[in-house]
Amino acid sequence: MRSKIYLRNTGTFLLFGAPSVLAFAAVVLIPFLVGLYLTFTNWDVRTADISFVGLSNYTKVFHDKVFFTQLWFTVKYVFFTVLISNAMAFFIALALTSGVKGEKWLRTGFFTPNLIGGIVLGYLWQTLFSQIMPYIGNKYGWALFKSSWLTDTDTAFWALVIATAWQLVGYLMIIYIAGFSGVPNDVLEAASIDGANGYARLRRIILPLSIPAIVICIFISISRSFLTYDINLALTKGGPFHSTELASYHIVQKAFLSNQYGVGQAEAVVLFAVVALVALTQSYLLKKLEVES
Repeated sequence: MRSKIYLRNTGTFLLFGAPSVLAFAAVVLIPFLVGLYLTFTNWDVRTADISFVGLSNYTKVFHDKVFFTQLWFTVKYVFFTVLISNAMAFFIALALTSGVKGEKWLRTGFFTPNLIGGIVLGYLWQTLFSQIMPYIGNKYGWALFKSSWLTDTDTAFWALVIATAWQLVGYLMIIYIAGFSGVPNDVLEAASIDGANGYARLRRIILPLSIPAIVICIFISISRSFLTYDINLALTKGGPFHSTELASYHIVQKAFLSNQYGVGQAEAVVLFAVVALVALTQSYLLKKLEVES
């Protein structure tokens, strides 16, 4: 009897679970393990020569001041991108769950940028920052928009942040809307009867009950922002003067253009460790806040 149950459960797993496990192994697990192995080699892509070099690639990474400069730049970029995208998505979701007319169409409109590929999105914003905004700035005398944002080291940073946040907002908005739908209406109505204004309901009821959605949104936005490459390539190409090169952009340049695949892969592992540390730390702290509230 037990053997029949075991065989039936095994068959059910193979039918429904095995394809997902195989896909995960083929797309994520095996490439990660192969990449980890390559960090201990000096693989030459052109000649296919490969030899074991131990930890020398990691030694080169930790002596690469350019990489850590760009990693710090990436941390700043992630901080502002996560802050802006989550704040916008939160309040847009709040507005689109308040019964505003045409909210379904508005949700679709805000979600649409998430469907645009990063390369296409980067070129769209490049046209906006380099041609449309300077035209408007010169026509109406707006000093902020008179020259292209992509030609200045400071404004190029904000151009990158704005483009990425604009793409993320719609996706995060959907998650926040799902989180707000779990807030009981009777609790909000009771608070209104007791005299609580909109700010009090937001702070005392909606925010505490939306912590799970906030945790997910921040986790997603952190991980996606740290791994940004396509928008960086299409919008600024790391310029001007290499001032907007994100860590992932630097890794690709190191591995494929400089033919230092082992060092580039080691930098990718370091970046992965940083992303995992930051994402798991914020998840732990916000989960702790959820329990306390």
